[in-house]
Amino acid sequence: MDMSLSRVFWHSQLEGHNNECSLSLPVDRQRSSTNQQRSGLASTAEIIFDNELCTSFLDYASSHHLTLFQLGLSIFYVFLFKLCHGETDLCIGSINANRYRNELQNLIGMFVSTLPYRLEIDSHWSFDELIQHVRERCLSILEHSHYPLQHILGDNRLNQSDVSFLETMFDFINVSKDVEHLSLSDANLEQMSLEQSGEVSKFDFSLTFVYNPLSDNKRLSCSFVCSHDLFEKSTISKAAQRFQYIFEQLFQTQSSKLPVMNVSLSITKVCLILPDEAEEVELVVFHRLKNIVKKGMVVYSLIFCFIKVVVS
Repeated sequence: MDMSLSRVFWHSQLEGHNNECSLSLPVDRQRSSTNQQRSGLASTAEIIFDNELCTSFLDYASSHHLTLFQLGLSIFYVFLFKLCHGETDLCIGSINANRYRNELQNLIGMFVSTLPYRLEIDSHWSFDELIQHVRERCLSILEHSHYPLQHILGDNRLNQSDVSFLETMFDFINVSKDVEHLSLSDANLEQMSLEQSGEVSKFDFSLTFVYNPLSDNKRLSCSFVCSHDLFEKSTISKAAQRFQYIFEQLFQTQSSKLPVMNVSLSITKVCLILPDEAEEVELVVFHRLKNIVKKGMVVYSLIFCFIKVVVS
């Protein structure tokens, strides 16, 4: 197989990107420069979207000719753009099925590979515009998904242990409708759930969506699994709340109490500040909360945080 076109493609994808610079995520502590070993301990948070939001998400994907992976990835890019204070050159890793030819679709075996997904965001883009760029990027990556990660790193003279896009990961799992009807040599196979005693963090920051059309009350969910070496559980829980709030703004339902978000407006209009945080700022500034000793310092701190999040 001629790999020359894929070699050129992947070189162009990473050209000009600082592959050793990590995203500006809200870490609680830095990993020691002298000890890069991971503990494997995880800080986790799970979000279960209600059926109305799930239906809105599916309808949006269908009407815009998107796969669920592409739409989920687009939301994650918007979230990282806001969370990292307007950082526009976002490069993360994702698992690719790597079954790029029809004859590979039904073969038994492990074909998956990890690939970089880079998107240079224009802050003036609307969400509708961003998803089209993500769709085009995903389709172009699919054409060259057979090119091994080791070759991508080697061609760009990168060391796997120093590459930042392998620290932040995204995945979308679709549970097949046929999973309940599997058989082998006249024996029916039944799906069993494995209860895990605890999550293991393989990456610094990862998000995984799961869509299960067979479930009645958990059709669409997502989980953050992040390194406890960097993040406290409370930090990831708050990040998950912010992600859910962004999701709700983009896919509002009739029963939603949120103000209408126009997806044709700039993605900078998507709000990262939770409603209770905005209310607290308002109370402090205009009504003064009780039991605050140093009111001036609290007002300054809250307004500073408020402006910082809004600007980003």
